[in-house]
Amino acid sequence: MGGQIRGQIWGKSEGPVQRLMVEPSQVIADQLHLSDQQQHYLYRVLRLGVGQQVLVLDGLGHQWIATLTTTVGVAAIAPAPPSPQATPAPITLAIALPKGNGFDEVVRQTTELGVTTLQPVISDRTLAQPNPKKLERWQRIAAEATEQSERLLLPVILPPRPWRDYLQQSEPGQRWICVARGGAQGDAPHLLAAALASDPHRPAAIATGPEGGWTEAEVEAAIAVGFEPVSLGPHILRAVTAPLAALTLVAAARTLGQI
Repeated sequence: MGGQIRGQIWGKSEGPVQRLMVEPSQVIADQLHLSDQQQHYLYRVLRLGVGQQVLVLDGLGHQWIATLTTTVGVAAIAPAPPSPQATPAPITLAIALPKGNGFDEVVRQTTELGVTTLQPVISDRTLAQPNPKKLERWQRIAAEATEQSERLLLPVILPPRPWRDYLQQSEPGQRWICVARGGAQGDAPHLLAAALASDPHRPAAIATGPEGGWTEAEVEAAIAVGFEPVSLGPHILRAVTAPLAALTLVAAARTLGQI
């Protein structure tokens, strides 16, 4: 539920310091009001006591040092020193829902890799049926991964929607749809090359398909609204692997473009 960081945060070295993700509404003036679950975690699981501190983040880029007080459920907070983390241009992943619980790990790992927004989509070949309860689970997984990976910003996870509905929305920046080898898309440029040729400061959206890949009609519909077909290489990647590969390639290209 919480990640750890080391080093000097508020003027002295204290070894590991626990990170805690909270809702912005929990911060009122100079106090943090802890939920029952957070109290259990801090007091019972971690066995922290009065005067001990945690680094608190709201997922919006704000962070504080919270000091546990004699009032159970209330911590005193003070702004934490600014983080050296830069705010990169947003990256959205539109991912055809994989079967089983595969999307759980996609959420966790893409959060660690720096995704900004996750949009699960339902394609013609999607096998999974979206469950409204899954969204809350995915958001919880993203919060845990944000703490663990020491991110400041919590990624946005949107409710699943049909692929064709998603294509109707207008998005700024570069948009790529990852296609498998062969067919009309056999000559698609590699995503890394396409990303290196793009502006690293512009938002980007990347779409990856389901088990069995996109249908030709789905690819054509995406191209019609401005998506560029790209390849992830000569091998067929699993539906849970393709988003990780795509995000890594674009993030690497952006880093190289800013050096």
